[in-house]
Amino acid sequence: METTTSNPTAQRELFVTMVLSSWDTYNDRVAKLVDSLSEDQLMTETAPGRNRGIYLLGHLVAVNDRLISLLGFGERLYPQLDAIFVTNPDRSADKMPAIDELRKFWKVVNEKLSAYFQKMTAEDWFERHTAVSAEEFNKEPHRNKLNVVINRTNHTSYHLGQLMYLKSR
Repeated sequence: METTTSNPTAQRELFVTMVLSSWDTYNDRVAKLVDSLSEDQLMTETAPGRNRGIYLLGHLVAVNDRLISLLGFGERLYPQLDAIFVTNPDRSADKMPAIDELRKFWKVVNEKLSAYFQKMTAEDWFERHTAVSAEEFNKEPHRNKLNVVINRTNHTSYHLGQLMYLKSR
């Protein structure tokens, strides 16, 4: 009987399952936390002189939305969020989306990504993403789609840690 460790395809499938499980866990944690925080809490800085909760939520939405095009799934849902939450710091926008709208965007973009993820094979995850050329990818095959999701999961985890400070405010 062949074990997972001796079957390269099974190894890849296991690794993808582990990564996507972590992805889902952190995105669910953010959703639960953000849903539990009041609007006043989300308008508060995570620490003196730091980003507000609303900014971090919008930032996470925009960054996850960017995955749609980066992973080659199609057009982004909310490209208008970049100017507010990615390319400029907190408090630089004249107007921000409402908190309830950002909560909805968070759910929608992650549902969309999950639907795309479910259609992918283990082999698909080890292909290059759209920000790396074929030549670069041949030299650095670790610059694949799965690695992007690993990095984005770490990114989400980092900002979840910041958002946790809002619970006590």
